[in-house]
Amino acid sequence: MLTNCNQSAEGDDKKSEYKALPASTEFDLVILNGRVIDPETAFDAVRNVGILDGRIALITEESISGKETVDATGKIVAPGFIDTHFHFQAPVGYSLGLRDGLTSSMDFEMGCAGSYIAPWYEARAGVTQANYGVAVSHELARAMFIDGSDGADYLINGPIAAYTTRAKTGWSQTRPNLEQGNAILQEIDKGLQSGAVGVGSTVGYMRAGVSSREMFEVQKVGARYGRATGAHTRYTLGNDTEENNGAQELIANAVALGAPANVEHFNNPGWRLAHEMIIRLQEQGHNIWGEIYPYAAGSTTINAEFLRPEIWIDKMGKRYEDTMLDPVTNEYYTLETYKATVASEPTRPIVIFKMPADDEWKWLTLKGVTMGSDAVGATPYLAPWDFPMDSLGGTHPRTAGSRGATIRLGREHKIPMMQLMSILSYNAAKHLGDTGLKFMQERGRIQTGMVADIVVFDPETFRDNSTYDKGAVPSTGMKAVIVNGQVTVRDDVLLPVFAGQPIRFEPQDKPRFEPISVESWNATFSTGMPSDFSGGVPVPDLDHPESDKH
Repeated sequence: MLTNCNQSAEGDDKKSEYKALPASTEFDLVILNGRVIDPETAFDAVRNVGILDGRIALITEESISGKETVDATGKIVAPGFIDTHFHFQAPVGYSLGLRDGLTSSMDFEMGCAGSYIAPWYEARAGVTQANYGVAVSHELARAMFIDGSDGADYLINGPIAAYTTRAKTGWSQTRPNLEQGNAILQEIDKGLQSGAVGVGSTVGYMRAGVSSREMFEVQKVGARYGRATGAHTRYTLGNDTEENNGAQELIANAVALGAPANVEHFNNPGWRLAHEMIIRLQEQGHNIWGEIYPYAAGSTTINAEFLRPEIWIDKMGKRYEDTMLDPVTNEYYTLETYKATVASEPTRPIVIFKMPADDEWKWLTLKGVTMGSDAVGATPYLAPWDFPMDSLGGTHPRTAGSRGATIRLGREHKIPMMQLMSILSYNAAKHLGDTGLKFMQERGRIQTGMVADIVVFDPETFRDNSTYDKGAVPSTGMKAVIVNGQVTVRDDVLLPVFAGQPIRFEPQDKPRFEPISVESWNATFSTGMPSDFSGGVPVPDLDHPESDKH
């Protein structure tokens, strides 16, 4: 065992520059007698932790004191939990997350429209309790330039805007022409220029409308900035072969482009192969990782492409009566009620059962994964931070309880606490830090000099309470949640503390967008090509014009 938590595998320059303060220092906050766990260094021992000016200033066996104290006797002291797949980027969403130990959340799937990235961050500055971040959205860019959502004020709401844009279908079903395709790619570039954490793509909802070329070009825009693309891959939900083919598309593009990638919620049919591919690529030095969440059911809007009868019933052999639950009424759908709801309320949230319940704990044992909750909204979506949680509308239990469920399942199945802390915090920080995101290079670790995003919880009692019947019931057993050095949750009580900081790259002075053209493709990849060939985003096939009709 390491004897000093300040040590790390390589001792990078930043960590070595920060010198631990003496034990006689009066700290802003001290955490006493807790079992300190640092996944990066595998440190696991009882220590006292001193925090000053928002950073971990000392980890010691000596007695220390401070202006504020957390008694962590019998408790775990670990890095604040990090979630790269948290859609509920709104005040009451952050509140639910904090009760579950979530100090840093990002939406790396739906994201925010590129033109709205800067105002999205500005709207949260100084008034947010947890750290917040967002990717630039592939789907919303398509909605803007195919369905005409350009300029709509609701786009500033980021992921929540999808509840409005998904009422139309062009974003999902329509292949863009070259002009539209370039506009989509330029909109993604705008978001990256404004500091978005990466690119988010819901290609699995757009499998008819997004060609393989378009997906490659979307990832190429991110690659120019060295940033990751996170994706709900093309054939999710699907069978084991389709699921992995979708993951392979994202991964192959990333490897070809030399870019990072995040295979989102691959805890679906074929998950063992998906995980093996990811681990083997990591062993070769690729910054590619995957997410899981500990639930057998997922959640989406009822008009999702993969839930249409010809796919869900005819192809996959499922029945709505067994698999599709309304989280508000707690009733299962029939084919008739499904069709009626798609017609009358196409973006109504549903819960969809898709995997065996006994797989839930197995996913938590996988090496190197991250736990991405895929937390979805609960109505009213834009409620204030202190809105009564028992008055929130139906939602998937993962929104309120993913981290509590992870610890509970780990306890029941004797999964090492170091593994659980890795998948809940460090692994995400490591992969995102390796993209150059300074924010994450300073979090996900309990080490001297790191930012003090910390959770203190009882390993025997911390658990989820949310269910499929009541999805917004907060977790319990959290002694303290500390965000940027400030106690934001104490003894399961959320405090009026707004210490959240933006998870964001520095905005760039110049865009890096390069429009697609036949001429540029030919000049790069050919010694001569007929003028009617297009290597870009789909345009009409001049030899078979009927193929471009939709």
